[in-house]
Amino acid sequence: MSQSTTTTGGSPLSIASGLRGRHLTRRLTQLYAGLALYGISSALLVRGGLGLEPWGVLHQGLAEKTGLTIGVVSIVVGAIVLLLWIPIRQRPGLGTVSNVFVIGVAMDGTLAVVPDAHGLLARSALLVVGIVLNGVATGLYIAARFGPGPRDGLMTGLHRLTGRSIRLVRTGIEVAVVAAGFLLGGTVGPGTVLYALAIGPLAQFFLRRFAVPERAGSSTVVASVTPKQAILRR
Repeated sequence: MSQSTTTTGGSPLSIASGLRGRHLTRRLTQLYAGLALYGISSALLVRGGLGLEPWGVLHQGLAEKTGLTIGVVSIVVGAIVLLLWIPIRQRPGLGTVSNVFVIGVAMDGTLAVVPDAHGLLARSALLVVGIVLNGVATGLYIAARFGPGPRDGLMTGLHRLTGRSIRLVRTGIEVAVVAAGFLLGGTVGPGTVLYALAIGPLAQFFLRRFAVPERAGSSTVVASVTPKQAILRR
C-alpha cells in the first residue's frame, strides 16, 4: 500500500505500530488468516499448473534451480526484498515481517497435502479457486492495516524515489520478475494472465468487505484506499 511509510495518523510506521485499539484482536486475526490463506491460494495455483502469479513464477523458477521448496524460496526472496527497503528508507510493520514467513510456511504446508491436479477441468478449478482465495487473502491482510508486504513496499519506495507512477513501477518490476522466473523454469500460462486481470477487482471487493473501522466516528481503511492501492498484493 502506498501508506507504507506512515500510519493512518501520519506517524512513522514501525513493527510495533498499530498494536492497540478496540479492534486489535480482529485485525490480528485478519492479518494472519489473510497471510495463511495467501500461501494456500498460491499453492493451489502451483498444483493447477496453468500459470502462477508474477512473483510465484520467480519463486518456482528459483526452487527448480536450487532444490529448495517454493515456500522456502518465497521466504528467502521476501527477506532479500525487505533488505532493499533500507536504502530506499522504507520502514516495516508487523504485517511486513509476518508476510515474509507466514506465506512461505503456508505454501509448503499446503503443497505437502494437496496433490497435482490431472485433467483440464480439475486444473482449471484449482486455478479459479486459487485466484479467488488470493483476492480474499489480499483483502483480509491489507484491511488489517499492519503494513504492506515487502514486495509492495519496494514498489511504493521506488515510486517515491523516482517520481514514476505506481503503475509504471509495478509493471516494470513484475515484467522483470516474470521474465526472470520464466527463464529459470517457472510456469507462465493462461493462469498468469487471468490472475493479472482478476486480482485487482477481487482485492477491491474484499477490501471493502473486510475493512476495520479505525476509530469511532472515522472512516474505514477503504475510504483511504484508492483503486491503484486496492490491487496491491504481497
